Amino acid sequence: MPSSVTLSKSVKMPHYTILFLFSLIFFSSSHASVQDFCVADLTGPDSPAGYFCKNPAKVTVSDFVYSGLAKAGNTTNIIQAAVTPAFVAQFPGVNGLGLSLARLDLAPGGVIPFHTHPGASEVLIVLRGYITAGFVSSANTVYVKTLKKGDVMVFPQGLLHFQVNAAKIHAKAIVSFSSASPGLQILDFALFANDLPTSLVGKTTFLDLAQIMKLKGVLGGTG
Repeated sequence: MPSSVTLSKSVKMPHYTILFLFSLIFFSSSHASVQDFCVADLTGPDSPAGYFCKNPAKVTVSDFVYSGLAKAGNTTNIIQAAVTPAFVAQFPGVNGLGLSLARLDLAPGGVIPFHTHPGASEVLIVLRGYITAGFVSSANTVYVKTLKKGDVMVFPQGLLHFQVNAAKIHAKAIVSFSSASPGLQILDFALFANDLPTSLVGKTTFLDLAQIMKLKGVLGGTG
């Protein structure tokens, strides 16, 4: 009789049967995902699993090339900074590949405020200038450093982080994400750019109500 493993008091299954089932599951799952690419069909809906695949017969090399990061973003705004994304919505060739890019431009005094990417970790590469960047862990430990050209910093998924121009010259960086749709939530906008009542913001942040109303006025919030 072949050796066996007991699954319950009354059911036994031979070792080689278990190995065969595991190998079958592995073989099936590995081949189910074998596909060269899945260029996003942007005419369809987006979902947590990404876009549906574009008909391969209609895919062209243009789907795998994006030139949008060559041009500096407009930094004439309240944060004196710009983020130019190359996410799946702009760059359909990254759909399903688990990656995307963006360009950061920071004028002197520019800042990318505290924010999170719920769906991805981030890697920042400084191309020009000096950028003070950091993140806060779930244990409230702060990791911050001023980066120069060629420096690289990683920001773990979901953690609050920021970037600030640390010099009097324009700063530029490229960031890479571990998702085609990393998501974005800016803390200041979450608190002050919506209709969350000022009294509740005060209770949950311990900020002065007058200051909250001032920030809501700057960022377009109400309540």
